[in-house]
Amino acid sequence: MKNTAGVVILVLLGGLAVGATYLTQISTAGRIEAQRRAIATRTLLDVLPSDRYDNQPLAQPVIATPVTLPRSTLLGAYRATREGAPSAVLLRSQVLGYEGTIELLIAVDPAGRVLGVKTLRQSETPGLGAGIAGWPNAWLQTFHGKSRQAPADEGWALKKDLGQFDQLAGATVTSRAVLQAVHDTLRYFDEHKAQLTGATSHE
Repeated sequence: MKNTAGVVILVLLGGLAVGATYLTQISTAGRIEAQRRAIATRTLLDVLPSDRYDNQPLAQPVIATPVTLPRSTLLGAYRATREGAPSAVLLRSQVLGYEGTIELLIAVDPAGRVLGVKTLRQSETPGLGAGIAGWPNAWLQTFHGKSRQAPADEGWALKKDLGQFDQLAGATVTSRAVLQAVHDTLRYFDEHKAQLTGATSHE
């Protein structure tokens, strides 16, 4: 009998331990997922100066489905606001590079000027095209302050293509692809500014 009682007690204790572990896992899973989302959000929003918004831009999508552009695809767009006014638009772009697709996040202010460009995903050649990865990125920073008008459309090309932009050393195809994606994005922004920023017609 004593052995039987001991076994029962051990089973009960084991059951309690499993139950406690399960309850702990359930209670912390929500917090862990929230922390994971917060880290992912901060990583994405690196491209946007923190003093430019006080909302949750990724919770404000303004494009529901991908849009095919002349040389790239616009996967999504999100509106940043400050004190209720539009302060920037984040546009997620995809373009074909040398080794595969490149995904970019491009922040544009309401006047159509680039605030920042960040590589979200790429599979370019290490030591060459993969130089577009990393944050901050010196080559991608050359787009800061540029717009569709400055330079004009014909200036949106590499210097070797008679444009105004330097290329990433040893990575002509990658550089050209990123440049074209940014230019496509700015053109789309200009043509859909009211929709993207939420500006009313009298503004």
